[in-house]
Amino acid sequence: MAHTKPHDSSLSDAKHLHYSNDASEGTGSAQVSEARPAPIERRGSSFMKFVASILGSKSPIAHPADPHTNTVWLLDNTAYQPVPEPGDSDQPDQPAPWRAEFVACILETEGRKDIGKLVASIADHIGLDGETGIADEEAHQRIVDRIQPFVDNVSPGRTVTLQLDIAGTEQSHQLGPSDRNGIISQIIELGVPTIPDGTVLRPCLANFGNSIASMETHFAAPEGWLVISDIDDTIKRTMTVDPTGIIRTTFTEEPVPIIGMPEFYRYVHEELDPAWFYLSASPYNLYPFLRSFIHEYYIPGTLVLREYSFLDISGLIKSLTERTQEYKMDRIEKIRRWFPARRVLCIGDSTQSDPEAYAEIYRKYSTWIHAIAIRKVTDVAHMDEKNKDERFEKAFKDVPASVWTVFEDPVELYGFVDGLGMEDQAL
Repeated sequence: MAHTKPHDSSLSDAKHLHYSNDASEGTGSAQVSEARPAPIERRGSSFMKFVASILGSKSPIAHPADPHTNTVWLLDNTAYQPVPEPGDSDQPDQPAPWRAEFVACILETEGRKDIGKLVASIADHIGLDGETGIADEEAHQRIVDRIQPFVDNVSPGRTVTLQLDIAGTEQSHQLGPSDRNGIISQIIELGVPTIPDGTVLRPCLANFGNSIASMETHFAAPEGWLVISDIDDTIKRTMTVDPTGIIRTTFTEEPVPIIGMPEFYRYVHEELDPAWFYLSASPYNLYPFLRSFIHEYYIPGTLVLREYSFLDISGLIKSLTERTQEYKMDRIEKIRRWFPARRVLCIGDSTQSDPEAYAEIYRKYSTWIHAIAIRKVTDVAHMDEKNKDERFEKAFKDVPASVWTVFEDPVELYGFVDGLGMEDQAL
C-alpha cells in the first residue's frame, strides 16, 4: 500500500493549530475555561447525550434536534432496489421497493467558540499575513467558514424527522439518535417500486426549513453504469502529499478543479449515464465545502466521507494520507452491496493508494469492475517514486491491460470511455 506520511516536523509545525474538545470520550464536549467552570447541569447534559448515542434507538433520553441550537446536514444519497447477486438462479419476478441510506450530521451551534486565534494561526502557518494574507477579507472569511465545522461540538443522542414526497405520497421517517460523532446513518424503506431510474427527489427535515438540512436523493436502477471517483488530486487540486498544501487548499483557497476533468466527467455522463459516487478520505466536517465544489464543476451524486470528526488539523492531514486503502475498500464494498449488477468505472490518482485499492477490488469482483483510470499527478512535488511505471505494473498485476489505464491529460481518456460505451451496444 502506497502512503505518503507527513514528515514529523510538518506535523509539529501544525501543532499550534490544535484546538481542544473533549477527545477522551469522542463526544465533542466543549473544554471549560479555568476562569469560568461549566455548570454541573451542562456537563450532565453532555454525558446524557453521550449515553443516549450509545443506547441507540432504544434510548429513553434521546431527544429531537433543535433548529435554534443545532446545525443539521442531510447528505445527498442514492436510492437502490435490492437485487440478488448476478448469476443467482433465484431471481424475483417483480422489482423490489426502493430503499436508501440516509445520513445526517448534527452539530451544536449554541456557544460557538471564538475561532479568531485559530484563523490567525492557519494564516500564519501557510504564510498568509500582511497585505496579501489575513488582511484580505475574502480569504479571512473562507478560513472562518471552513474551520467552523471543525470547532463546533458534535451533538450525540439527537433525532430528526425526515420528510419526503414520493409519487405524490407524503412520507415521514424518524432518524436517529445520532452516535458519539453526531452522525445518523440509517437505511429507510421507501416502499415504492415504480419510480423511474434517474429520478431526483429533495427530502428535508421537519422544523428546519429550506436550509442545508435539505438534500438530493438520486434513484438508480439495479443495472447500468456506476462511477466511483476519488476527489483529492483526481478532480480537485488538494496537494495531498504536502501537509501545508492540504491546509492551504482546504481552508484558504477557492477550490480548483483539475484541468479538463469537468469536461471529461460531463462526457462520461453523456455516454454512460452512470450513477455517481464521490469517495474521499476527508472527514465529514468538509461536507458543505466539497458538496458545493462538486455541484459547481461536476455531476451531482453521493459524496462518501469518513464518518467521524477530527479534533485538530493534524487529524485532517492523517485522514487524507493514512489507511486510505483500507477505508476506500470498505466503502466500495458497501456500494457493491447496493449495486451488484451495475458495471463500474473507477477513477483515482497516484498520490495515495487508489491504484492498489481499485486493483484489489477488481481481483475480488472482476465481473463488477469494468474499467480503472488513474491520473498520474505531475503538478505536485515529490511524486517521482509514486509515478514510476513499476508501481502501476505491480499494483495491477494480473489485471488485464484492457481494464486499467494511467493518464496525465484527461483528453487521453475519451477513447477509453468510447470503448466502454461499445459494451452497451454489444448487450
